[in-house]
Amino acid sequence: MADRPVILVVGGGYVGLYTALRLQRRLSRGRAEIVVVDPQPHMTYQPFLPEAAAGSVEPRHVVVPLRRTLPRCRVVTGAVTGLDHARKRARIAPIEGEPYELSYDVLVMAAGSVARTLPIPGLAEHGIGFKNVGEAIYLRNHVLARLDAASSTDDPEVRRRALTFTFVGGGYAGVEAFAELEDMARYAITHYYPRLSTADMRWVLVEAMGRILPEVDLDMAAWTVKQLTARGMDVRLNTRLESVSDGCVVKLSDGDEFASDTLVWTAGTKPNPMLKETDLPVDERGRVVCEPTLQVRGLPDAWSAGDLAAVPDLTKESPGATTAPNAQHAVRQAKRLADNIVATLEGREPEPYRHAYAGSVASLGLHKGVAQVYGVKLKGWPAWFMHRTYHVSRVPTFNRKARVVADWTLAAVFRREVISLGQLQDPRREFVEAANAGPTGSLPPPSAEDKAQSGTVRAS
Repeated sequence: MADRPVILVVGGGYVGLYTALRLQRRLSRGRAEIVVVDPQPHMTYQPFLPEAAAGSVEPRHVVVPLRRTLPRCRVVTGAVTGLDHARKRARIAPIEGEPYELSYDVLVMAAGSVARTLPIPGLAEHGIGFKNVGEAIYLRNHVLARLDAASSTDDPEVRRRALTFTFVGGGYAGVEAFAELEDMARYAITHYYPRLSTADMRWVLVEAMGRILPEVDLDMAAWTVKQLTARGMDVRLNTRLESVSDGCVVKLSDGDEFASDTLVWTAGTKPNPMLKETDLPVDERGRVVCEPTLQVRGLPDAWSAGDLAAVPDLTKESPGATTAPNAQHAVRQAKRLADNIVATLEGREPEPYRHAYAGSVASLGLHKGVAQVYGVKLKGWPAWFMHRTYHVSRVPTFNRKARVVADWTLAAVFRREVISLGQLQDPRREFVEAANAGPTGSLPPPSAEDKAQSGTVRAS
């Protein structure tokens, strides 16, 4: 290995950011060159996405800028499109310019996961995910825009379709987004839409399993369903989405069909498909096979952790058990991974990762939540408070912690902000229409090229 090894960190999410952050703190200046490659110039703290969508937290405050947080690292905004660890070379496609190869000495594979979708007719055309801050902002604007549309028409069919919101997936991400956005919409209608009633809304959660929130005990999951249904929300268990037609008509496996302008897909994730373009060993689920020390099995100087890694869970007796793909493990694995890299560079043996799952916390709207931590079960306001306390302690950097707390403090003093900035979805539309109008002011129908240039994203 070179005197000044190059440590390549693929991905700037939980594992990538925390690993690079700890490495730059523990390695003396000049000891190694740390290169972080990610398509986005920031890390997203995903547990706060539902609150960002609901307006409780400013969206900018749930992302952590990589260049500001990692001043001693080289940050490359681009994608690793392939990797040959046998030659220790990675193919990188920057956001601008020609692709190139990068040589490295130590690899940290932390490319994370992507939404796991199914070949359901109409899903790609009408659905939207909930994994990044752009999707959270879009959904906030979209839900409020649907309230505006419903309030501005007397057509019962248009109003019914606009006020029907469908979410697929009953895990933590789906339930939190479902509950937080309904809570925001309920508040907006109560205070600012006199022509609408909260009874006009229809919120439908579709889950293929017989329960939601698999991370908590069955009684807590049942309690959550009871709370959601008490708010008039429709939770469909043992039900699957079968198709979405061009008229935004959602068809479910229980035979129900209804029009819905909103379809949010939160039904799980899968390892980043770029792993197929590497020579790293993967299991039947497409995850990188790791040792308890977080080293990639059989490959020297290669490490992995997080959503795309199959890390043995040493706290469980069942053979083959691996750690769950969540932030709780990812943050702790990143710290152990960085410490193990430093140990190997100094000629010491790496230590295995061991952490017993502490539990889960979830927000179900303002002042509402559910939590199960170290066997202690909390409901309502105490669970919501624990959710906020835990996650603000986990947000990287003091800067972001302070900004999130400031958002909460202002929200407690002033009324909730419920305004749609729908023009963000299509910022060039007005300009394109003006440019196409011509000197006479007549506006021809937009061409296919105009539509493409307008950057329209359709999720409804």
